[in-house]
Amino acid sequence: MSRDPESTAIDRVLRPAVFFDRDGVLNADSEYLFEVGKFVWIDGAVEAVKAVNDAGYFAFVVTNQSGVARGLYQETDIHALHDWMAGQLAAHGARIDAFEYCPFHPDGQVERYRYASERRKPQPGMIIDLLHKFPVDASRSFMVGDKPSDIEAARAAGLPGHLFPGGNLRDFILPLLANG
Repeated sequence: MSRDPESTAIDRVLRPAVFFDRDGVLNADSEYLFEVGKFVWIDGAVEAVKAVNDAGYFAFVVTNQSGVARGLYQETDIHALHDWMAGQLAAHGARIDAFEYCPFHPDGQVERYRYASERRKPQPGMIIDLLHKFPVDASRSFMVGDKPSDIEAARAAGLPGHLFPGGNLRDFILPLLANG
């Protein structure tokens, strides 16, 4: 079945993106978080994602999840938590366009996850994968993280990175969107 050429052109319109780290940016960082019952949104996080959506940006999550390699939880647990997050955001009219995670770690206990992956920050693999999957205007996109490895990953992918110092995420994001 052929696609309408007009809708195909619309599908290719480039949009900027915000790449969010998860733990420490969208939610309080409790080590190896995978349980909904322990999830706590950072102040202003839901509103920040909505502001990103309302500004016409893609909203992506890129998160290292070495707890899988360490044998602390499964990939299915990550999917369940991300699905729950998506539902919570949807209840407020917000959305994450894609969740990317890296379950690998070179010191992992689980052999099939024990290696140095290009997707594990500070490597840029997750960001680069999203840049290839979506029509992203990289020149107007940026990363928000809470660790130097987040900023290094952004820079390695050719994007600016902004270190979130804590506080209200919406208040942190709004000036960045205004400058985009």
